[in-house]
Amino acid sequence: MDMKRDPFPWTKLRYKPLSYLSHNKTTPMHTNTYCFCQKTTIEQQQRHSSAMATSIAYKTPQMLSIFISLLFVFSTLSPVLSLPNITDSSGHRQPANQTSRSSKEMQKLRRVKAYLKKINKSAMKTIQSADGDLIDCVLSNLQPAFDHPELKGQKPLDPPERPKWHYYNVNDTMTESFQLWTNSSESCPQGTVPIRRTTQEDVLRASTVQKFGRKLRRNVRRDSSGNGHEHAVVFVNGDQYYGAKATLNVWAPRVTNEYEFSLSQIWVISGSFGNDLNTIEAGWQVSPELYGDNYPRFFTYWTTDAYQATGCYNLLCSGFVQTNNKIAIGAAISPRSSYNGRQFDIGLMVWKDPKHGHWWLEFGSGLLVGYWPDFLFSHLRSHASMVQFGGEIVNSRSSGYHTSTQMGSGHFAEEGFQKASYFRNLQVVDWDNNLLPLTSLHLLADHPNCYDIRQGKNNDWGTYFYYGGPGRNVRCP
Repeated sequence: MDMKRDPFPWTKLRYKPLSYLSHNKTTPMHTNTYCFCQKTTIEQQQRHSSAMATSIAYKTPQMLSIFISLLFVFSTLSPVLSLPNITDSSGHRQPANQTSRSSKEMQKLRRVKAYLKKINKSAMKTIQSADGDLIDCVLSNLQPAFDHPELKGQKPLDPPERPKWHYYNVNDTMTESFQLWTNSSESCPQGTVPIRRTTQEDVLRASTVQKFGRKLRRNVRRDSSGNGHEHAVVFVNGDQYYGAKATLNVWAPRVTNEYEFSLSQIWVISGSFGNDLNTIEAGWQVSPELYGDNYPRFFTYWTTDAYQATGCYNLLCSGFVQTNNKIAIGAAISPRSSYNGRQFDIGLMVWKDPKHGHWWLEFGSGLLVGYWPDFLFSHLRSHASMVQFGGEIVNSRSSGYHTSTQMGSGHFAEEGFQKASYFRNLQVVDWDNNLLPLTSLHLLADHPNCYDIRQGKNNDWGTYFYYGGPGRNVRCP
């Protein structure tokens, strides 16, 4: 998250004029000087004239040769010095500035192809999803995480000990078919992990290759007002936390700008709200820039320096180690909740393995997705100092007013079940690997007239809350 949190070779040649011909000035002879010259006869003058003519005739080819050579040199240099138009692949002449732009575009394409070659691993099998995604079944020890120097030559770890009092409520059970790519009845073989293939179009939607798959650098602080990212969340702090668990329902909120997103997630946080912020994040999001569509997608994220240089979404860098062959991180979730209709939710738990110290992620009823190795982090090597649950959107104000991007279902918390989005059964993990209910819960809505939040508690849902909203409306200009 941002936790706002957020606010954020062509070298010009220097050339000198070239002078190819120089003229020597001679000083005229003074008339008052003595001249010890003999008078020349007409015959001598004729002989002198004839000799000069012969000399000029002899030197002319040499001068011509030098002059032609200089012209050739100048014509060779002139394309560089004067930057004239050149032809493109179709034979049309291009201005120099357009040529420079084309060169930069070619350089970017080369960087994109190099990145794709690195991130898209050889597949044992490829599955076509109904939403257009290609899911590659990659040998688990060849996934991007094992490009990391600390993991080279290793294999994924065995499952850790789960937190105590971890039970499966009948309401938490769910079908294994919760992603569109699994509807084809195809599956990845044992020993492989399903990875959504990254395309050239995916990367080109980002402003640079370096920014693809990453959250923008932002000044992270507790109050996120006015920085473009808006939240409706609950959080606990002031203690040592070793994990978090919740069940959240899935919607397809409208995102009105390609460079905005809407997400619902769990944050596990440590460090100060400065350059050393560590976070682990998991949930669902709609992000047209990252995925090229408006489907809600299961995602993960991590950073160890407040989103500056470390971390990424999903498996788009060396970091998260996937251990499951049934879940594709970044793939679309199906089915989804509908207004006044069926509600579909997913269970998520993040916790620190007491034995090895890695942070594991569980999806649904006991389905281990994988883990974040402890060496990725600084503060989170020990424990978390804050846990947060809820929604976040980006408000770019691209039209000069508040965005209409929705959070959650796009409806305010007061509308309740089947209308507003919810989190239920909120819990944290303590130092002894026990799951406990939340106490001393704090609520935060950056812009309550745009997106709000309401907390509750009962025997079936434990600690829960509704949250979300439509964005721009009469009270949210």
